[in-house]
Amino acid sequence: MTYGEKPQTNRVIDTSRASAARMYDWLLGGTENFEVDRAACNELLTIAPSTQQLARNNRDFLRRVVRFLAAEKGITQFLDHGSGLPTQDNVHQVAQGIAPQAKIVYVDNDPMVLAHARTHLDDNKNTMVVDYDMRRTKDIRKATSGFLDWNQPIAALFVSVLHCLPDADDETDPASLIEAVAGQLAPDSYMVICQLVSDDPTVRAGVTRLMDGATGGNWGRVRQPHEVKRYFDSLEIEDPPGLVDVVDWLPDSPPPPPEMRPPDWVEWGGVGRVLTPR
Repeated sequence: MTYGEKPQTNRVIDTSRASAARMYDWLLGGTENFEVDRAACNELLTIAPSTQQLARNNRDFLRRVVRFLAAEKGITQFLDHGSGLPTQDNVHQVAQGIAPQAKIVYVDNDPMVLAHARTHLDDNKNTMVVDYDMRRTKDIRKATSGFLDWNQPIAALFVSVLHCLPDADDETDPASLIEAVAGQLAPDSYMVICQLVSDDPTVRAGVTRLMDGATGGNWGRVRQPHEVKRYFDSLEIEDPPGLVDVVDWLPDSPPPPPEMRPPDWVEWGGVGRVLTPR
């Protein structure tokens, strides 16, 4: 896909299975979802009642982290993997509100996401949407090479998406994916990484089983914090605040005390800076 081109897809939107993107939309109070998505969300809430609040916490984190990278680190290029359906305070709105020249690439392969991208982003020449599975890192770089300057810092976002990817013994494994993307980025680029984690094996197994069935296998698993920490092995972690529950990542207001936090699961991660040459 070339500079300024909007995604085209002839794939049919499957309304017989839930979509993680549409479920997330419903949890945020959106309307771009179907009965199958709402039913899956209601089942999910029986296993992890804090899910709706987690979705909102995650969206707040995305807004804060993009604002931080644009305002404090001078980042003007953003590569958002698994971007999902448009909602309030999208990456381009936050970044371009600080740096109007900022360029944003959204990566997704959900046909409903792509259909909305065609209509919502047509008038914004500093945005681009590419129709790829986020694991196709070489194809994504090739598709964006006329739009992003890969010799300059880029913020690669993996916000609440890696739990959608299963473990693997090849380059499609989430840890390998993060390593591959970091290896393509210029020094002083940033990686934003968070995913759903739980210390409760019942929650991990229940959510993973539900989501795998509801989405027809388009799911990975709920992990533990130490597994997500591994994604940052080659990065310099932005500390403070370090790797945390995202409500604790440079919050705009005091986060809830421990006794008021959900016991089932949290969105956990942080920001890392790319140090080594590509």
